[in-house]
Amino acid sequence: MLRAYLFLAVFIPLTFLFAASAIVWTLLDGSGRAYAFHARWWARLALAMAGVKVDLRGREHIPDGPVIFMSNHQSNFDILALEASMPRRIYWVAKKELFAIPVFGPSMRRGGYIPLDRSDGRKALRSMDNAAAIIRDGKSVVMFPEGTRSKDRCLLPFKRGGFLLALKAGVPVVPVTINGSGRINPAGRIRLYRGNITITLHPPLAQALGRPKGEAEAQLMERVHAAISSALEG
Repeated sequence: MLRAYLFLAVFIPLTFLFAASAIVWTLLDGSGRAYAFHARWWARLALAMAGVKVDLRGREHIPDGPVIFMSNHQSNFDILALEASMPRRIYWVAKKELFAIPVFGPSMRRGGYIPLDRSDGRKALRSMDNAAAIIRDGKSVVMFPEGTRSKDRCLLPFKRGGFLLALKAGVPVVPVTINGSGRINPAGRIRLYRGNITITLHPPLAQALGRPKGEAEAQLMERVHAAISSALEG
């Protein structure tokens, strides 16, 4: 536990330092490259401090153009591992409340991350349509369809939102399996252990054209679940 507290004592100030620096650099560079540089090195430094190594497999499965990466979620370190290792610039779809955090929230907005407003049905639908348009326009995003971290490293039931967004955006979905992060930083516990994280990218899944929306959504959900499960370790 002491190791976890020492890590947080450095990681939290480091996060706000990188966020503040990223805001400044995005004023000078509107392409997003400076922000992506900050995000990648923030993640890599955090992983190095924690004594965690990441192995990415299946990068050849990433198609050209925008995609939605859908990953299982075992730990807070999933975000760090994906940010540090993905060979393509990625953006995050996050709940609107996170964008209200001082420094951190404005930095996310400057980085082009996509807020979802889930306060009521109409706002949720509008923000979903906006997110789909942004993805179609060229941004590849990462989502955790379970909606929260799994405490036993088994897949939790999927939420519908990510699959509805995928159908609206009409871009391929790349399932992602993360192993090891749940042992390094177990969900719901202030523990931190050294170790390795393996990220497996699966072949992209195309949309089921010509099917009713509900049927297409259910089929996509099943296919993503099967792909992630196929490489998930117990």
